[in-house]
Amino acid sequence: MRIVKPSFHIEEVDGMELLKKIEKAGRTCYKSEDRITDDSALTFVKTICKSGHESVLEHEKVTVRIICDRGVSHEIVRHRIAAYSQESTRYCNYSNSKFGNEITVIEPLFFKDNPERYELWKTAMEQAEATYFSLLKIGASPQEARSVLPNSLKTEIVVTYNLREWKHFFKLRTSPAAHPQMREIACPLLRAFQARIPIVFDDINLY
Repeated sequence: MRIVKPSFHIEEVDGMELLKKIEKAGRTCYKSEDRITDDSALTFVKTICKSGHESVLEHEKVTVRIICDRGVSHEIVRHRIAAYSQESTRYCNYSNSKFGNEITVIEPLFFKDNPERYELWKTAMEQAEATYFSLLKIGASPQEARSVLPNSLKTEIVVTYNLREWKHFFKLRTSPAAHPQMREIACPLLRAFQARIPIVFDDINLY
């Protein structure tokens, strides 16, 4: 059994190009395309965000590859409008060599300072792995054996949202009320978005 931490990778994105495309679409409403300059997109997008006319943000999208546990992924896929492609436990056989002949689980950050709870969790993961492999050995298919796999199982999911949905995602999933393992992904992801894409996410604060 392998234990890993969650992670993400943002597909290549040029933040200023996104803003320029948003401006070009948005100015259609006012027929003010003649006011477009090399840097006018910053002011335009800031104005529409401040006024709440965020439908224009739906013209552009960003794709992120996320590695997290199955429990977190169940929350991610509740967001709409979206496109998802996720590692399938129906078709992935973790006893195969390409998976290292083992399951991979996500380390729970909330047990790191409590050795007793961590060891109980680890024992449960090892038992789940052993049972999964035993089922496969006696002829169960991966889609049957997966019924014993835990919520902590690592999954890889490719997520594509338009910018408006990413704003909605971050407002919900970076909140102190969000699940700790969701915040473990969402908070650094928000900071990465803010670094890459000007203006759009600046009104979302981390607590």
